[in-house]
Amino acid sequence: MIELRKIDLSNVWQITSLSVREDQQSFVAGNGYSMIEAFATRESGYAALLFGLYMQDEAVGFVMFGYDYMEGDPEVAKGNYVLVRFMIDQHYQGRGLGKAALESCLAYLRTFPCGPAQKVWLSYEPENTVAKALYTSAGFRENGEMCGGEIVAVKTL
Repeated sequence: MIELRKIDLSNVWQITSLSVREDQQSFVAGNGYSMIEAFATRESGYAALLFGLYMQDEAVGFVMFGYDYMEGDPEVAKGNYVLVRFMIDQHYQGRGLGKAALESCLAYLRTFPCGPAQKVWLSYEPENTVAKALYTSAGFRENGEMCGGEIVAVKTL
């Protein structure tokens, strides 16, 4: 079971130090960068929810959620959640933790922390076949939209 824990002063540096493998770095922004982006998103009046992903007391990943439409988002964003960032640290990959973490993330979103929604969406680089396989196995389906050159996939909550 993977637990979501809010990021605060007790774990911010631990989460910031997590990273993906070098060959994956072009697919996902670093966690520190994502935290800065979340701060700016909140200051602009939008939702940005940050969590460390934990297996027992060990930090194994990071996730960032958003809610509703921001300029440049695909049409599906309106009134729905977005999985902005999702990563499992390189030392914990290949153990099925990505799938378990994604299930925990979806369970959290089904509590509708920012408001009601029908769907959750995400986007990934066309070359990121590992991410596509993970998201497809969790029920995400491409909807034909693109976002910043990435493929958009959607799942009903």
